[in-house]
This record gives sequence, C-alpha cells and structure tokens, in this order.
Amino acid sequence: MVRWRLPPLLLDAVLAIVVTALVVLGSVGESYPTSPDNTVAGLVVPPWPAYLLAGAAAAVLLWRRRRPVTVWAVSLALVVAYTIPGYVNGAALVAPVLAVYTVTTLGRARRALLLSGITVVVLMGSTMLFGPFGFGGPVTVIPFEVAVALAAGLAVASRRAYVAEIADRAEQAERTREEEARRRVDAERLRIARELHDVVAHTMATISVQAAAAAHVLKDPPPEAATALAAIRAASKDGLVELRAILRLLRTDGEADPRHPTPGLAQLDALAERTRQAGVPVTLRLPAPLPELPGATELVAYRIVQESLTNTVKHAGPARATVTVETRDGQLDLTVVDDGIGCATTESDGHGLLGMRERAASIGGTVEAGPHPGGGFRVHARLPLQAGAPRLPAGPRYPDPLG
Repeated sequence: MVRWRLPPLLLDAVLAIVVTALVVLGSVGESYPTSPDNTVAGLVVPPWPAYLLAGAAAAVLLWRRRRPVTVWAVSLALVVAYTIPGYVNGAALVAPVLAVYTVTTLGRARRALLLSGITVVVLMGSTMLFGPFGFGGPVTVIPFEVAVALAAGLAVASRRAYVAEIADRAEQAERTREEEARRRVDAERLRIARELHDVVAHTMATISVQAAAAAHVLKDPPPEAATALAAIRAASKDGLVELRAILRLLRTDGEADPRHPTPGLAQLDALAERTRQAGVPVTLRLPAPLPELPGATELVAYRIVQESLTNTVKHAGPARATVTVETRDGQLDLTVVDDGIGCATTESDGHGLLGMRERAASIGGTVEAGPHPGGGFRVHARLPLQAGAPRLPAGPRYPDPLG
C-alpha cells in the first residue's frame, strides 16, 4: 500500500504556521487585552508588537530539522524575553517544548536530557520571577510538558533506530545474497573454463603435436600433404590461442592456466592411491588394455569415480570401495560400490548426485545411485563410447604446446 506523505520541508512549514498562529492567538487570549477597565488583577497587557516575540519563538520551528539545537536555543530565548516584562507565557511555552521534542528524536539521549533539564529550569525560573502568577499558573505545567516531549521524542528515536537496523540488516542480507550469487557464477565460469581446457584444448594440442610429428617422420611427402599438415598445425595453434583468450575471460583473477593432462581412466590408479591414503582401501577392476574413449567420456567417467570416492571418504565411515569399469553393448559401464554405513553418496550438499547426473547426461549417459543390497552404497553409470567429442589418439598424453 502506497502511503502519501508531505515533504519534510513542507511539513515543517505547515507545523510552524499552525503553531505560530496558536501561540499568538493563545497569548492574546490569555492576556485579556479587551478586559474593561483592566479588571483582571495582576495581568500586564502587552502591546501588540510584543506578540511578535511569542510568534517568532514558534516560527523558528521551520528550521527544526536542519538546526535543531539552534532552533531550541532561539525559541527558548524568545519565550524568556516575552516572559520578562511580566506577560502571561502559557501559550508561548509550546514552542520550546516542541523544539525539545525535535532534538530528542535525533537519538542522542544524553544531550536530550541535558537540554530538557535546562528548559525546565530556565522556563520555571523566568516564569516564577517575572510572571504574574509566581509559583502558580504555567509554572506547574512546565515539567509535565517537557517530560511528555522528552518521552515522545525518545519513543520516536527508538522507533527510527529499530527501522534503520531492520533496513541495514535487509541491505546486508541482500549484499550477502549478491556476493553468494557472484561467487556461484565465478565458480561456474571457472568450472566451464576447466572443462573446456580439459576436453578441447588438450585435443587441439594433441592434433598440433601429431601434425608436427607426421611432417617430421614423412620422407619426401607430396606437396599437397605437406601443405595440409602445415595448415592443420597452424590452425590448431591459432585455435589454441583463441581458446586461451576465451578461458582468461571465464577464469577469475589469479587462477592459473591448468597444464595437467585431461583426467581419464588412466588417472584412476593415482586417484585410488590418494583415496587409500585418506583411509579407504580401494580395489580397481579395469579392462586391459584401457578402452580408447572420446575426451568428454574420459573426463565424465573420471569425475564420477572421483565424486563417488570422495563421498565414500566423507560419509561412509570405515569402509572399502570397489571401482569396476567394463565395456559392453557399445556402452561404458562404471560401478563404484562401498560397504560403509550406506550413505556415502547421499546428496548431503544437494549437488553430489545431481552433478554426476548432469555430467553423464551432457554426453548422453545415465547415473543410478542408491543403497547396495549387500550393504553400503552403489553408483552405476552407463556412458556411450561415442559421445560426439573428438577421439584422443592412442599413445601418451602430450603437454600443451603453448604451456
């Protein structure tokens, strides 16, 4: 719901006009200027210009937000000046009391208490010494008026502080959400950069190395073949340069270019050894020789085994794990089984199994995970042997020629 509110300056102007009118009319009324034969004993009827002092004490409230302490001091001084000649100041007391309220709403309690005490002492003293009623009349209400203004101002200040704190918390929470979203985006960009380097950059580097090797080992190649090999090598190098530029845009600052070979089935031995060092015995059952796979399939298979063994270490408790890799019916069957407490690869962070399934689905594969009938947990992945990615040639992995 939209709330309509006056601008602060306009609101202060309206307040100053209304209070000034009330103070002037009240001062005129309580001084009985039209009393016949001046029969009201003890009253001094002020001349008409004297009412300007009382009116000015209220008119300065127009600047109460910009100069609150100054407005309080001026208003209090004008009321005292109006009181000294012996005029009745009951209506004029409203102006400095409102000034006290304004100062108190600023939230500085000690200063508000000090100015309130000064206001009570000055107004009561001047009214008793110079007012027509001595200790009676307006003197008796001054402490109550100031106390009400002080209490109301403290309540408003407390409310403002509470609202400001809530707004600050909301702003801080929003900044935290934005930072978290930014971190997630950066992490995703880095993941994409690494995957691009693992699959594409390595393949292109291999093409460049193999083209150079072919040009070197061929004796007296036909001119067309030599030209084609040179073009392949130049195109692969140019493509690597352009890919490296794209990866720099995707990576966060300070992130070094990965120079290690693409993770795949050949690196499962090292992965199993690291898992054993973490306290989980691992048995590998791999075909010999290892099947020749596209780079994307090798990477997905490695990441699924890595995630499964990591979760076994973290969640399965004392356990043993077995990794089995087979090829059948044009598919790569990958199974990771542990005999732990049965929750090794549960989605404790909401992303474990989801990440595996997304990786497998990206190349047309599937992942099934759940408790193993014999106890523990089982992850089974079926990945296509042809994932649409370029095949890596047989033989050793070559380093990045640009690294």
